[in-house]
Amino acid sequence: MFRLRVEGRENFPKAGAGLVCSNHQSYFDPVLVGLTCGRRMNYLARESLFRVPVLKHLIRFLDSIPIDRDGSGIAGLKETLKRLKAQELVLIFPEGTRTTNGDALPLKPGFCAIARRSKAPLVPVGLDGAYHAWPRSASFPRPARMAVVIGPPILPSEAAAMTDEQLVTELERRMQACHQRARFLREN
Repeated sequence: MFRLRVEGRENFPKAGAGLVCSNHQSYFDPVLVGLTCGRRMNYLARESLFRVPVLKHLIRFLDSIPIDRDGSGIAGLKETLKRLKAQELVLIFPEGTRTTNGDALPLKPGFCAIARRSKAPLVPVGLDGAYHAWPRSASFPRPARMAVVIGPPILPSEAAAMTDEQLVTELERRMQACHQRARFLREN
């Protein structure tokens, strides 16, 4: 039903913490990115998804961390930092929400505080095709080709030399390059 192409798996940290930053196209995204990595990965998920009968068991099984996007979100951020301190990988979607048309959205700067406090490398990921398989407007998925590209990480030493604005710009540039490459892989 789905054909998945992957490039750049070697860019995931082999050991230690990592903040994996991906564009967000559909409900498939956490599973797609997780399938590309040989290590256990945690996921940030909005708290309301933990109340959806079909999803709540799956997202708990996938080691999701509930994040309250409407409130302060402190509990989710503390849990994220705890897992990064335990040398785990955590997947976030810095766009903050799923795309409405398949294109990448501007990044929100919230990840900067996590990156700086955890001193974890930022691993840019671009995926394409998940929007075609399961867009926001569809109740059920449909067959589609998908691709995931993992780019070289932004190391903590590089991030420390940047302002938050520069870090957002650099991560966005790398994620967009991964997304464009994923789109090329999916289409060819």
